[in-house]
Amino acid sequence: MPIARGQLVVLARWPAPGRCKQRLAASCGSSRLAAAMQRRLSWHTLHTAAAATQRCGAELLLSASGLGPRALRRWGHQLQRSLAVPLRWALQRGGNLGCRMHRQLQQGFAQGFEQVVLIGSDLPDLHSADLEQAFALLEQHDLVLGPAADGGYWLIGITRQGFQRSGAALFSGIPWSSDQVMSLSLERAAQRGLTLALLRQQSDLDGRSALEPWLLLRRDR
Repeated sequence: MPIARGQLVVLARWPAPGRCKQRLAASCGSSRLAAAMQRRLSWHTLHTAAAATQRCGAELLLSASGLGPRALRRWGHQLQRSLAVPLRWALQRGGNLGCRMHRQLQQGFAQGFEQVVLIGSDLPDLHSADLEQAFALLEQHDLVLGPAADGGYWLIGITRQGFQRSGAALFSGIPWSSDQVMSLSLERAAQRGLTLALLRQQSDLDGRSALEPWLLLRRDR
């Protein structure tokens, strides 16, 4: 049984050219630039997540895809050296996004956590307060979602009880990468009688138009 009550999982792809940010690479014409942006975003996400887990007393897990076990160990050790909290890492198994998220939640609850929060690594405006708010809301709600500007969501958090009641309903039959993800997820949650809280809307970094403002923002910090 883990000491921590909650688990925060960062879902990330290995930041190598041709293995990540395909839409960004296509829009800016450079897989190397896209990989560099992914590397910076992953670093930003994990440091933000580490600050939140330190305050919330949650475990931090990197769930990675696009690389093998040895490369993941090297990446994990490299990231750990700059983090103030312990980092665990694991490889994602196959399937669509819904299957991977459902499996990740199953694993978290099987390990004894009472709350599991999943986030991606494409959020330039992510703050630790967003993640702390998600865990706080899970004390009073079954489900927390962070709406995305494209009609999806950038965060999902759920309690053990909420997960037992929802089953796979939140993850099966959803047209991922479409503008219907959030609306369908809200419908499924209502059908299962889950109490729901929403975080602020955010946008991920997936196209050339979103790249320049983020670069300027990072340069100013």
